[in-house]
Amino acid sequence: QVQLVESGGGLVQAGGSLRLSCVASGINFRITTMGWYRQAPGKQRELVATIPGTGTIYYADAVKGRFTASRDNAKNTVYLQMNSLKPEDSAVYFCNVDWPYTPLSWGQGTRVTVSS
Repeated sequence: QVQLVESGGGLVQAGGSLRLSCVASGINFRITTMGWYRQAPGKQRELVATIPGTGTIYYADAVKGRFTASRDNAKNTVYLQMNSLKPEDSAVYFCNVDWPYTPLSWGQGTRVTVSS
């Protein structure tokens, strides 16, 4: 059974940093493309970053240059280092699987609140 557990959210002032983690189990993590997503109140869920097993990481324009996604295959974990946070980054952040798996139903995610 595939499971994803996100953590690392919290309250931070604008300009601050947070690092999110997502631990996966039940998949061949090394080859799996993982994604970070976020959903702000009243808005649709949006893709933040895509982390392939190998190759170039994709970032949404809104976070490019401020967020850095990475993965540790030994720990079945993807990370999202978020720097220079802005109030508009406030959202619930989720991870999910992509190729070669079918994305899972969304979990609870981890909430990030950036105060101005």
